[in-house]
Amino acid sequence: MGMKTQRKPRAPQHLRPDTRTWFGSVLADYSLEPHHLKLLQAVCEAWDRLQQAREILAAEGLTIPTGDGGCKAHPCVGIERDSRLAVARLIRELDLDCEPPANTRTAPPALRSNRRGYAG
Repeated sequence: MGMKTQRKPRAPQHLRPDTRTWFGSVLADYSLEPHHLKLLQAVCEAWDRLQQAREILAAEGLTIPTGDGGCKAHPCVGIERDSRLAVARLIRELDLDCEPPANTRTAPPALRSNRRGYAG
């Protein structure tokens, strides 16, 4: 029997074109397990939501009027903040922005790196 070749995952079509391109570049640079692919999709969706909120805020402003004549923060302020935090946490969880740890590391070592070619 021949070895089964795995198809390279494709970026979900609902992502913005630039985000789909980034998804593909991450797959080219990192070796990801199926559960990592779910996290990668989540970071891409959070990034797109962040961009959407930024666009709405640019068009509508940071505040909206209230019924009593005052103003309050636009709901997209919270969406932008929450999405920004989600992106940062998910990228950290995937270990995408880290080089392999140096031998002088003082913190506990990572379980393993997802970076292609790094044996850990």
